[in-house]
Amino acid sequence: MIRRMVTNSMPQFPAGFLWGVSTSAHQIEGAADAREPSVWDVFTAEPGRVKDGSTAAVACDSYHRYPEDVALLAGLGVDAYRFSVSWPRVDSPGGLDFYDGLVDALCAAGVRPVVTLFHWDLPVALDWLERDTASRFADHVSVVAERLGDRVAKWITLNEPAEHTLLGHALGVHAPGRRLMFDALPVAHHQLLAHGLAVRALRAAGTGDIGIANSHGPTWAASEKPEDRQAAEFYDLLLNRLFSDPLLIGRYPEGIGELMPGDVEADLKVIAEPIDWYGINYYAPTRVGAPQGAEIEFGGLSLPAELPFTVREIEDRPVTDFGWPVVPEALTELLTGFAERYGDRLPPVLITENGCSYEGVDDQERIAYLDGHIRALHRAVEAGVDVRGYFVWSLLDNFEWAEGYARRFGLVHTDFETLERTPKASYAWLRDLLRAQR
Repeated sequence: MIRRMVTNSMPQFPAGFLWGVSTSAHQIEGAADAREPSVWDVFTAEPGRVKDGSTAAVACDSYHRYPEDVALLAGLGVDAYRFSVSWPRVDSPGGLDFYDGLVDALCAAGVRPVVTLFHWDLPVALDWLERDTASRFADHVSVVAERLGDRVAKWITLNEPAEHTLLGHALGVHAPGRRLMFDALPVAHHQLLAHGLAVRALRAAGTGDIGIANSHGPTWAASEKPEDRQAAEFYDLLLNRLFSDPLLIGRYPEGIGELMPGDVEADLKVIAEPIDWYGINYYAPTRVGAPQGAEIEFGGLSLPAELPFTVREIEDRPVTDFGWPVVPEALTELLTGFAERYGDRLPPVLITENGCSYEGVDDQERIAYLDGHIRALHRAVEAGVDVRGYFVWSLLDNFEWAEGYARRFGLVHTDFETLERTPKASYAWLRDLLRAQR
């Protein structure tokens, strides 16, 4: 029997607050034979790249089972569903027909479609090290907007360009598997340029309500020692400000712009195209200190010794099954800090991802995690931060990138043998919370 943790009543969010859940194409769709390959197909085919040796060729098979998933969304009672369009699928015959049907089904169910235009599954013929990929992305965006723009509620240009740069191109633990370290900086710049060109393409197509989904989290120095504080400031620059400063204030942090390729000043005018809202993916803060001269394991990653910082454990905190610390109050800190840093330049904020990995269908730990983070979000709203929505990651247990199927972030359990979906205790808890909010 599934029980649901009883919590004190949740504070009410403002009228019109948007509640949703998120997924991505490569992680749930499957049907790899019905699209062109992406860099992730090449990456997962290489032995040793994915911890359990799996691929996303089938995943949750949402390509064939999306009516079932839309029914789950309707039963949950969310306002919106954030999903991504697979660029390789859009490039394939009939690829947009699939998304056309999905968008129609969502609209019929009263669920607003929120489309992410790039969520890491780059076509194999393209390369973010090449400037032209930004223009090719704008062309892709125009094609999608022409077909779906009359029904899509919100657009997200890119998902987590920081992680795609760091994990895929600097450290080599995600696709395309390059270990370029700081030579990966052009990847960051070209993604940001692609974002600006995509904003222009969406506006030209007559659509609006455009944002981006950047991952952010507070960076805490390991101590008050100058070397630890300096290392933490550098980490914060790379993982936070490198991707928010150009978008929101039209310039790179000091010392970064001269490392970027091309006519950076001209590109920044494109990168800083006004957006309607700013999406934040939040999972945990990071404790950072001075380098210790040895490679360390953290959160499933091997971080090389040559980095000018080390990531340290946050002690005395519970951790998820992924080993990530559970620190809800850091979400309040992040949002109030963002509002203080950017002031009037910060548009309304949406939390475009927040979630956790736990095993089991009676997932009381996930309920406690979501309860704590939603309350922390409300405290930020009370403090004056203009937050307009919250999306849980994720609707379904899915293919968790280099972890394969070992991590379960879903409100709904997926049996990867039978593909049967089973709502978890957290699904029922969130459904009841949303009813109470209304």
